[in-house]
Amino acid sequence: MKPLVHLLDDALPTRQFHALRRAVVALGTERLVSGYQTTFWFDFDARPGNLVEQAALALRPHVPAKGAGVEWWLSRMRTSNVKVDFHRDRDNARFDDDGVEVHPTYSSLLYLNTCRGGLLAVTRADPEPRNPACAPDAHDFDLVEPRPNRFTWFKGSLTHGVLDAENRIPGKRLPREPALRLAIAINFWRRPPRRVPRFEESPHYRRLAR
Repeated sequence: MKPLVHLLDDALPTRQFHALRRAVVALGTERLVSGYQTTFWFDFDARPGNLVEQAALALRPHVPAKGAGVEWWLSRMRTSNVKVDFHRDRDNARFDDDGVEVHPTYSSLLYLNTCRGGLLAVTRADPEPRNPACAPDAHDFDLVEPRPNRFTWFKGSLTHGVLDAENRIPGKRLPREPALRLAIAINFWRRPPRRVPRFEESPHYRRLAR
């Protein structure tokens, strides 16, 4: 069976990657708790307004997606307290409006560092709300280890989640990890998802501006 995930190490030129990582680290705890709700839309026809959007353009040729642009956000967490359940990426506003579940063409992540545990787990199986972290009943995962400048992408309709510091399904909180697991989520869309602002329309993450 073909793997569900694709990997590319040393994805960005070294200088570009280090500039991006420094900028994300410099954000400190800005919107750390609400980072997954702080998403931005970048149209491929527009000029990139920050280091993340520059990275998205550099990574675009590796993803076989024909589309309008990307939705991106910062994925920052302690693997001792993973708060993101297993899920499928979707246009959340459209789901709220119409009850229609539309997925990106491809979901992707650019990792900025290593961490304890924190493997990405990807599967075809449905999330199961009755299980801890909504993990599917069958754990037939394709796994990705976070490494600096590693880029991974997979079909946007696939279920995925993050394992804890012991690389187990997240459950009870573990002893606090001192460092954050740092990544950038970049989802490729044929059409823009609803009500996602552009970076220049937001006051957040100004340190990322190029």
